[in-house]
Amino acid sequence: MALIELDGISKIFTVGGATIPAVDNVSLRIERGDFLSIVGHSGSGKTTLLSIIGGIIRPSSGRVLFEGADICPMADDDLSTYRSEKVGFMFQFASLLPMLTVKENVLLPGLFRQERDARDKKMAEEYLSLVGISEKINAYPSQLSGGQQRRVAIARALVYEPQIVLADEPTGDLDEETEMSVMELFRRLNSEKQITFILITHNLELAKMAQRQFRMTQGRLA
Repeated sequence: MALIELDGISKIFTVGGATIPAVDNVSLRIERGDFLSIVGHSGSGKTTLLSIIGGIIRPSSGRVLFEGADICPMADDDLSTYRSEKVGFMFQFASLLPMLTVKENVLLPGLFRQERDARDKKMAEEYLSLVGISEKINAYPSQLSGGQQRRVAIARALVYEPQIVLADEPTGDLDEETEMSVMELFRRLNSEKQITFILITHNLELAKMAQRQFRMTQGRLA
């Protein structure tokens, strides 16, 4: 059984009476331990597709099967559980809460998990060390650079070791050396822990580091 299977997924937005097809009849099978990259111009539907897989928005038609179960008709509470326990999100912006410390931001997804673990704080420290920002563990977002905030967001997505990580331009604010170290971390987690990654990037060199590469054009995946 595939980890995720997209079956004829489409998403149509209505703006000012006009209909805009953001995702157009996409079907895709994603196995556990896959590492996919998706490239494409802005507005091609990449982020919308990731949001559908992550249960953030519902498709206009089609099915999203996670371990054989369709998430599209799920109640909001069940979707919240799916997002918090199965999926790690890395958005284009770090989106840290300013009133929380670095460690508290990393642990934030755990507030929505049904099971809490005494190891959570230790894992947060470990992942902050892995992304090279452990010395800022008690700092607040306003005390961090853009690149440092990005590293915190990466640690937050990985700390609970989800089954799948949806990464939308996750290295956008990082220098080239840090960017490559983050990609090596992704590949190690993919290999050692069988975490599935879907990476959206404009960087063709990063895209080539994935096992499977796709291009999205006008809502279609090729």
